[in-house]
Amino acid sequence: MLPRQQFSPIGRKNGYRFVDAQGACELADLFGNKSQLIVYHFMFAPDWQNGCKRCSFWADNFELIDHHLAQRDISFVAASTVPAEWLEELKKRMGWTFRWLSSGESEFGEDFHVSSGEVQQQQKGSIYYNYRKQNWFTEELPGVSVFSKDDAGKIFHTYSTYCRGLDILNGAYNFVDLTPKGRHEEEKGMYRVDLRDQYREDSKQYKSQLAGKLGVVYDQEVVPDSWLIADCTLRWQVTFQ
Repeated sequence: MLPRQQFSPIGRKNGYRFVDAQGACELADLFGNKSQLIVYHFMFAPDWQNGCKRCSFWADNFELIDHHLAQRDISFVAASTVPAEWLEELKKRMGWTFRWLSSGESEFGEDFHVSSGEVQQQQKGSIYYNYRKQNWFTEELPGVSVFSKDDAGKIFHTYSTYCRGLDILNGAYNFVDLTPKGRHEEEKGMYRVDLRDQYREDSKQYKSQLAGKLGVVYDQEVVPDSWLIADCTLRWQVTFQ
C-alpha cells in the first residue's frame, strides 16, 4: 500500500455534485475548512421503501462524532443516490444530525463502486466491488471513502473500504464483541438488524401511537410486522394478515 502522501489526485473529483437542505455543492465544498473528508456511502435505492437497515444501524453510531472529527481536521458526511428530500425525512424520523447529501445528480456512487449504473442495472451482469469483480446482486452497496485536499485545492482519494471492512466503524458491534454470546449471526447474519424504531420490543408504543393517528386499532398479534413505510415522505400503509 502506498504511503498516504503519495496518492495521486483524481481531477474529476472536483466536479461531483451533491444536494442537501443547504443547496447544491461539489465534493471540494464538503471539506469546509478541513483538509480531510470522510464520506459514508449509505445504501438507499430509488425503489426502496427505506434506507438500508444495516446502514441505519451504522448511522446510529455516527451521531455527533463530527464534532470530535473536526478537532482532527476531518469533515464527515454521508451520501446516497436518492433525492435530498427523502434523506431529510429519514434524518428527522431517526433524529440524526450529521450531514447527509444526495449524490444522485452525478456518478459519484458509480465511480466509487457502491452504486450500479443504469446499464449495469439493466444487464445485471458483473460489478466491481470490494476490490474484486463479482456477480451483480443489488443496485446499492455500503462503503466509506476518504479524501484529502492540499493547499492548492487538489483532491486526493486516499482510502476506501467496503462490506465487513466497515465493522470497525460500528461502536455497538464493538461492544457486542465483548460479550460471551457475541453477534450470534449464525442464522440470520446481519439481517437480524432493523431500524431502531422497528424492533418489536422497542416499537410497540411507537406503532400504537401511529395507529391512533391513522384511526385504527393497533394489535401486536394482528399486525406484528405489517407496517410498511411507503416512502421517505412518511406516508404509511397498513396491511392486515
